[in-house]
Amino acid sequence: MKEVKIDDFGGKGDGKFNNSNAFALAFAEISRNGGGKLTVPKGVWASGPIEIPSDTTLELEEGSEISFIPDPNLYTPVFTRWEGVECFAMHPLVLSSHTKNVRITGKGTLNGNGETWWNLKKAKKERGQSAPEDMYEKILAELNPGYENQPGGGGGREIQFLRPSLLEISFAENVSVEGIEIKDSPFWTVHPLYVKNLTLRGIKIDNPYTAPNTDGIDVDSCENVVIEDCFVSVGDDGICIKSGSGPDGIRCAKPTVNVEIRNCTVRNAHGGIVIGSETAAGMSHIHAVGCDLSGTDRGIRIKSRRGRGGDIFDIELRDMVMNNTLCPIAMNMYYKCGIPESEKNCALFSLEKQPIVPETPRIHDVKIIGCTAKGCKASAGFIAGLPEMPIDNLIIQDCDFSTDETSGCSPMDSDMFYGLPEITEKSFRVLNAPGAKFENVVISGPEKPFIDY
Repeated sequence: MKEVKIDDFGGKGDGKFNNSNAFALAFAEISRNGGGKLTVPKGVWASGPIEIPSDTTLELEEGSEISFIPDPNLYTPVFTRWEGVECFAMHPLVLSSHTKNVRITGKGTLNGNGETWWNLKKAKKERGQSAPEDMYEKILAELNPGYENQPGGGGGREIQFLRPSLLEISFAENVSVEGIEIKDSPFWTVHPLYVKNLTLRGIKIDNPYTAPNTDGIDVDSCENVVIEDCFVSVGDDGICIKSGSGPDGIRCAKPTVNVEIRNCTVRNAHGGIVIGSETAAGMSHIHAVGCDLSGTDRGIRIKSRRGRGGDIFDIELRDMVMNNTLCPIAMNMYYKCGIPESEKNCALFSLEKQPIVPETPRIHDVKIIGCTAKGCKASAGFIAGLPEMPIDNLIIQDCDFSTDETSGCSPMDSDMFYGLPEITEKSFRVLNAPGAKFENVVISGPEKPFIDY
């Protein structure tokens, strides 16, 4: 096994020198020798995008930081999935694609320098940009014919400002990421896509709460995944399970199966442990235990809507602590993000039964056991299934939830939805989940513990 250091290839850890070529030369040397390890010593190693080959360990020593240069022109298009649709998008800051036996480890940091990217997105929105303008957007638009009609989650598909993930592992097998810190991502932070056998252990992910679309971990159409002892604090959802969106995700037909989440902490996120909203190929055998999701907007969050598709089942979440959330449990089939308010009265959000089609999502066989939540600001819980596809075989057992009746938050803040009736009590609300069983569930605070509507 070839062992090299980045400074063996002309690298400089002074925070200014562009080490893109040094990384490329180092990884090429490892590949020529059939595998090996690249060590990044203490220092700040500025770089453009890097690609990790098969049979390679990238070790970030304590005090080391790979600092990615925030210039969109450096991140030329690669084929990926972006907000649930296969397409070309900007090259991830770190990419390992069509690989096997990759390990990223150490006590160092990957720094995405996301502020430049977030400010760009904000500026484009404030000036009302509605179509590709910059050259990097126009290039992506040419590579993605029909993008105007593709679904999205509000990240910017309509203008093709398809920001890069910080760390993406795609079409890969036998991958582990352990111990490192990852911060200030331009977009989604850790994006495993079409990966079999993945371990994420002891990593720290830190993005500002105000940073747009900076999900922590997005497990996307993967198989056999372990996420344990991780800390995630981000500006969107924390630990997410996904499998493509709408017709494109159904075409790909790659579900996410066998995910174990253990002893993780999530803070400040829109959702702590999240399933969706890209649900098209389905997801099953998703189990989580012993996580602290306090201070998130929603602790446990399952979200989809008509048109997104997917069969979601065998979900079990145990022993979660979810203090000081807006809502500890939100299961929402009326999820609105990506749909403009001008279309909120469309059939997607109707309270009347709609035809069951391949794009109709289904949620069933979900267990939530032994969870506690104090100080829930908006409501004690929120369940909203579809009239034509009710949530089936939901069990919530041995849980204790209390609301903060002094909070100024509305029950309508429990999740992001259109079409549902206005209510004023912070009760646990249930719609279109007729088989739901609540066993030894204590709800303190609201006058009515449950509201069925």
